[in-house]
Amino acid sequence: MPRTLEGQITMEKTPSYFVTKEAPRRIYNMSRDTKLIVVVRNPVTRAISDYTQTLSKNPTIPSFQALAFKNLSTGLVDTTWSAVRIGIYAKHLDNWLQYFPLSKFLFVSGERLVSDPAGEMGRVQDFLGLRRVVKDQHFYFNETKGFPCLKKPEGGSRPRCLGKSKGRPHPQIDGQVVRRLRDFYRPFNLKFYQMTGQDFGWD
Repeated sequence: MPRTLEGQITMEKTPSYFVTKEAPRRIYNMSRDTKLIVVVRNPVTRAISDYTQTLSKNPTIPSFQALAFKNLSTGLVDTTWSAVRIGIYAKHLDNWLQYFPLSKFLFVSGERLVSDPAGEMGRVQDFLGLRRVVKDQHFYFNETKGFPCLKKPEGGSRPRCLGKSKGRPHPQIDGQVVRRLRDFYRPFNLKFYQMTGQDFGWD
């Protein structure tokens, strides 16, 4: 990480940190004052989105159902598949709480980041001790992507939007598969709500 001067904040983002076993210890050893922002979304939607991204790069992979379940009729979920494992947020948070207190975390709702980007960004700015400069007027909804985007900055050339890999249409997944996955995640979600003190409304 680069040196950070007085009055500066250095930020870095890597989605895999939250689910990498060694990451909390390494970050703690680097700086125990680190503030941690974790963006989470409904783990079922997250798994389908993960699959969609992989499918776009490799169209010959097995079906979502075949990857997500060891046995669909019994509902036995394959937790060795990373798309499923990543969404067991309570398990990952347990690992982090061995090094950092809950006060060092801000959990951002991926759903609210879409429905109320300024509200969620307000929470981020408060958590970081920043003045709220990113507000409603900085966003517009991009109908094509289905996401809010940042408006063109003054003197800037164009608005900022999520990249091509975001906002793709998801493949149609059988309702029974979705229900089985919801049932699988429910106890983990409830534990995560208790741990964070936040109900993300995924059930």
